[in-house]
Amino acid sequence: MTYTMPPEWAPHERTWMAWPTSGYTLGADSTEAEKAFQAWSAVANAIVPFEPVSVLVNPDGIDIARSWLDPAIELVPAPLDDAWMRDMGPTFVVADDGSLAGVDWIFNGWGACSWATWENDATAARSVCESAGVPIVSSAMVNEGGGIHVDGEGTVLVTRTVQLGEGRNAHWTSQQVEDELRRTLGVENVVWLERGLTRDYDEYGTRGHVDIVACFSDSKTLLFHDQRNPEHPDYEVSAQVRALVETLPGLRVIPIPAPDVVRDDKGWVDYSYINHYICNGAVILCAFDDPGDERAAAILREVYPDREIVLVDAREIFALGGGIHCITQQQPKV
Repeated sequence: MTYTMPPEWAPHERTWMAWPTSGYTLGADSTEAEKAFQAWSAVANAIVPFEPVSVLVNPDGIDIARSWLDPAIELVPAPLDDAWMRDMGPTFVVADDGSLAGVDWIFNGWGACSWATWENDATAARSVCESAGVPIVSSAMVNEGGGIHVDGEGTVLVTRTVQLGEGRNAHWTSQQVEDELRRTLGVENVVWLERGLTRDYDEYGTRGHVDIVACFSDSKTLLFHDQRNPEHPDYEVSAQVRALVETLPGLRVIPIPAPDVVRDDKGWVDYSYINHYICNGAVILCAFDDPGDERAAAILREVYPDREIVLVDAREIFALGGGIHCITQQQPKV
């Protein structure tokens, strides 16, 4: 059996998310917990008018989740440590017979980060696949869904500090990683970015996920995070990414300017419009109460002419180390 990962813009059966009912996401007090509930529910409630949404929830969190989420959203009881579905959930692929399956990567808390717990999250992919009624494709590679991005035509974007980074697959060669991506995702061409955005290497970062740096919007168009403030350390990262992707043949490359804000109370921000989520008929776009929000929305309206651009405040999600794309996972329609 061979498998192929459909691109995010292909039709979806539904979106999968997880509800923050434990872990560092809930913070130290009820005020911080409420911010997380507000942020996650805003994303789920924005998606459900366009396609079905299913949310994994710790059994003891069902009542609180139901109080925040649209009644149309399905709640699926499952043990959880945290709520980053893109990373701990399955990567859905289509077999050569047209059936759906889910790749179950090894999830170890983004490279065994000292603050992370993942005993339950490591089973989330199986929980989703069981609920969806699809078989599992097991992988021996430590990987997360935020660390890959496909064009649907045989190319995948990755970063060296993720798939080959400390705590993940440091003992693997790049060839071994590429072979496993070919086996599980059906890709032929692996494009290696050298690194991710600066903030992503802080305590709660992923150490370089590609889905905040660059993405395909269709098989011939690539978007990348364009930090235009030369004082920001991501100014050089953007330049490196641009230099690489502009060498890729047959692609239209579109820079997406970063927000105007460059710092928060913790340092350089990694606010990025690349971390948007494509669903049926819409794009759920990160917003930061910044003049850049409308700049990005205007570009994405041209990039996705047949989809509604829906802005959702993502600052609380980014404060915890991710964005809208990081908390969602598409199940392709087959």
